[in-house]
Amino acid sequence: MAFPSLSIRAASSTVYPVCLSLHHHPNSHHPSPSSTNHDNTNECMKSPKIVRRSLFSLPASFLLLHSSSSLAIDETTTPSTSAIDTTITDRIFIDFSVCPSYFRSDRPLGAVLSSCPDSEPLGRVVFGLYGRLLPITTANFKRTCATAAYRGTLVHKLLQGQFFAAGRQGPRRDKGEVQPPPGLVRNSETVSPKAFKLRHARPGTLSLCLGQNDDDDDIKLNPNYHNVEFLVTTGPGPCPELDGQNIVFGIVLEGMDVITSIATIPTYKPAERIRFFNDFAQLIGDGRAQTARDMWDRPLKTVYISDCGELKVTKQALSPPSLP
Repeated sequence: MAFPSLSIRAASSTVYPVCLSLHHHPNSHHPSPSSTNHDNTNECMKSPKIVRRSLFSLPASFLLLHSSSSLAIDETTTPSTSAIDTTITDRIFIDFSVCPSYFRSDRPLGAVLSSCPDSEPLGRVVFGLYGRLLPITTANFKRTCATAAYRGTLVHKLLQGQFFAAGRQGPRRDKGEVQPPPGLVRNSETVSPKAFKLRHARPGTLSLCLGQNDDDDDIKLNPNYHNVEFLVTTGPGPCPELDGQNIVFGIVLEGMDVITSIATIPTYKPAERIRFFNDFAQLIGDGRAQTARDMWDRPLKTVYISDCGELKVTKQALSPPSLP
């Protein structure tokens, strides 16, 4: 590409004198031309000989090469997700079931879901956990499953085509809430930037709920609070809206058909008029608005965790090649 010869010129090695009139003022007295000394006519203050190169005086080829090299450096310094260690160190199983009699009027008061008399099994899901990448999150989840604390937990939220959530914390076991077991470690990974590098890029992604957490505020303010709520993406596509808000720490290894069957269950969708009044009530600070909103996107069937536990891993394996 040819550049005009006069538009961009290289800086010359010749240093020209620069005349500066430091104290010039329109009202200042100037000697007449006749009285001016001929020897001082061209006298001026010379600038010091400092080598300077302005961007406007550099060759265009230099500017193009410099900008391209800068871009190359930026690309090489960009972190790659391929270096993330997604080795599966632990395996956890969770059995999902449906309790048809949960909403019946003759249901015993205070009866927990784990003792549902007419339970209908949906199947078992085996999760692989990334223990090397997220040791604290993995250890807490593994302990909650190994102690059967998730047993009787309700799947309380289902966004069709995106994910379902379970493990809402609270004291009401008859309402399908979870009481975290003793011995959980305070999860410092929730404030670590590297914990949010993995994306919700495929169905069957296991993630710790942070941005989509449904625990009550008074529970979260407890100094001994441990977040045990989790979500599983159902597909068919990725969920980029969950990225950067929740911690991906595992993947479905077996039982993706169970996840798909849960995703097909219809959910409660309020009418547009109800949504409008709920938004207005929340705007004026009515606490009942959030209580009503908790019922939104709930499965119309009572899906719950009927059993859970840890499976022994004889040899640690890598996660599927499509991750992260």
